[in-house]
Amino acid sequence: MKKHALLIGLGVLLVLVFLGDAAKFYQLGFVQFTDVKLYDYRMRLTLPNTTDDRIVILDIDEKSLQQEGRWPWGRDKLASLMDVLFDHYGVAVVGFDVVFAEKDTSSGLNVLQDLGRKQFKDVAQFQSVLNQIKPHLEYDALFASKLKQRNVVLGYYFSNSEAGAASSMSGALPKRVFSSGAFRGHSINFLKWDSYGANLPELQQSAATAGHFNPQVDFDGVVRRIPMIVEHDGGCYESLSLAVARTVLGFPKLVPGYVSGQNKDYGGLEWLTLESAQGDLTIPVDGEVSALVPFRGGRGTFRYISLTDVLHEKLPLTDLQNKIVLVGTSAPGLMDMRATPVGEVYPGVEVHANMISGILSQNIKQNPPYVLGANVVLLLLIGVALSAVLPLLSPTRGMLVTLGVMSGDIVLNMSLWQYGNLALPLAGGMLMILLLFALNMTFGYFVESRDKRKITGLFGQYVPGEVVEEMARNPESVSMEGDSREMTILFSDVRGFTTISEGLEAKELSLLMNAFLTPLSHIIYKQRGTIDKYMGDCIMAFWGAPLPDERHAYHAILAGLEMQRALAELQPQFKERGWPPIHIGVGINTGRVRVGNMGSEVRVAYTVMGDAVNLASRLEGITKEYGVLVLVGEATKQAVPDFLYREVDLVRVKGKEQPVAIFEPLGLNSEADKGLHEEVKLFQQALRLYRKQDWDKAELQLLSLHNMSPQSKLYQVYAERVAHYRKEPPGDNWDGVFVFKTK
Repeated sequence: MKKHALLIGLGVLLVLVFLGDAAKFYQLGFVQFTDVKLYDYRMRLTLPNTTDDRIVILDIDEKSLQQEGRWPWGRDKLASLMDVLFDHYGVAVVGFDVVFAEKDTSSGLNVLQDLGRKQFKDVAQFQSVLNQIKPHLEYDALFASKLKQRNVVLGYYFSNSEAGAASSMSGALPKRVFSSGAFRGHSINFLKWDSYGANLPELQQSAATAGHFNPQVDFDGVVRRIPMIVEHDGGCYESLSLAVARTVLGFPKLVPGYVSGQNKDYGGLEWLTLESAQGDLTIPVDGEVSALVPFRGGRGTFRYISLTDVLHEKLPLTDLQNKIVLVGTSAPGLMDMRATPVGEVYPGVEVHANMISGILSQNIKQNPPYVLGANVVLLLLIGVALSAVLPLLSPTRGMLVTLGVMSGDIVLNMSLWQYGNLALPLAGGMLMILLLFALNMTFGYFVESRDKRKITGLFGQYVPGEVVEEMARNPESVSMEGDSREMTILFSDVRGFTTISEGLEAKELSLLMNAFLTPLSHIIYKQRGTIDKYMGDCIMAFWGAPLPDERHAYHAILAGLEMQRALAELQPQFKERGWPPIHIGVGINTGRVRVGNMGSEVRVAYTVMGDAVNLASRLEGITKEYGVLVLVGEATKQAVPDFLYREVDLVRVKGKEQPVAIFEPLGLNSEADKGLHEEVKLFQQALRLYRKQDWDKAELQLLSLHNMSPQSKLYQVYAERVAHYRKEPPGDNWDGVFVFKTK
């Protein structure tokens, strides 16, 4: 033990770091992030994927908006909805996941009253008619009258206002479920809000009750919990889901539950009890009096019914009879979508449906305050044991012990989750075990050194040194074996190289090639590219291997443009040495290719193969036909919207049956001047005219472009095509594609 004292001490120190996080003295971001992701995984892994027929969602969906008009609808329509739901269908409860905070003036009554006070104040007939129709146009009063004596639960929200609470309160809150003194002597960490947006007082007074629809959004923007009780101005208010559940149960008494009755030495509220005549129901809560949402499945687990169909009574009575009805929206434009463990875009109303179902079915996971202490004890036991034992074991035995302890921790956690309905944190223990193992396995250093030398030997000839270093740091992510992946390929070739080579001696030609290939290669390396091979004066390079590169197309285009700029800067030096000017064409294309070691038993090379590679080569070959420096395929353009592109043509290259659109990248959008943007726009118009076979207008447009850029060969090419097609029209079935017969 003395021999390993330092290693044991470091292990204990690591354990203390994790214990501090588990005890909430501070928070380790990576532990917190991993823990919520593991919670989400456990949730998805154990989803029942069953619906609850007691609950139906009336959806303000796109269909309803199209048929009934944009939201908000007139309260007269909602008043009719109440009659339909309660009198025709006989629903049990209606809960609104919307708030009615503003008066409804859609009837035009205010306009008529204003006329009655001014232009028609002395017109008795007008005043008489106005008094007769007034009750029918007071939509808020009409809606309020339909809420009375019915099980309707309204929704509202709380917020915290930076401008001051008093200026950010609207509407009327429902009655408090607990008074300010109900929890005296207990230190309970309620979520506190200073502002609210509630319903009009006349609506709130007519409704059975109301509940807030604030979810508790975690640090990663995901909704996993709903605060059952929140505090405002010294009073406690219930959530929409709790209010609906209490309403359907006949408004049972809500009783706070503590670990030992009213033991005031322990302040944590662990559950809420609904003391119902049908039997008590328990809602487990955490330290913030929030309950974990017991999701049943992904979006659409509960039945959605278009609200317009209900308004027009298109459904059988049995579809809604004695149901709990939640009115909400899944329409994206109404912005009631949440990120949840079971879906990144999840309607807020269905979150409440899951919560109500969980309350009534008693299947909510427990996450009481004492979980914190249980987690600390578990981490302490595991951490101290591993810190003492691992240094004494060989790497193989240490790995087996680590795997065994981690497996035991996971099995215990999942058993408590599945059978004990307890959500115990998992990430802290797993990460601590893994880090203790990593700390003790010193042989990893030697393995890393060996892999680093191997990687350097394999890839040093293909990629820049800094990329080799990255691969060496993560050798398991690199392989020479064949793999299929999305990549970008670049070909560059010197124009007229045969003529140039014939005019130079062998030594001068070698110097010339070295003079331009070296800086071009450095540019490829600078943009994290891999040089596949040199083929005489041609360079073939690719991006996206051996290391993945999410921006492979972007880096390839930057490299192509920088190569052209670098070559232009070299021309004066070439002229001084008596060398001819060098011009290159660059073809770039993106697509799925095969990459890896390929060849024979005699010789192999790390290279790429595939249709996308062939197209990149063809694009390079036809740059000279249009007088452009760089051409890219459509897939490359779509992958990188950062650049300004000029569509050059729609072509069918040799070896491909399908036509491809080709584009010339002119530079970054942010750096291109207004004149260049305008020129690209004018040429696009010329292309449309050309493809419509409107030769006269196309010719005029091309003439204007030629005057703007007399040096452009591209405009001359199209002018010649227009002249040719005017004499020999391509026919009505012409698709605008230009066919290249050669490579």
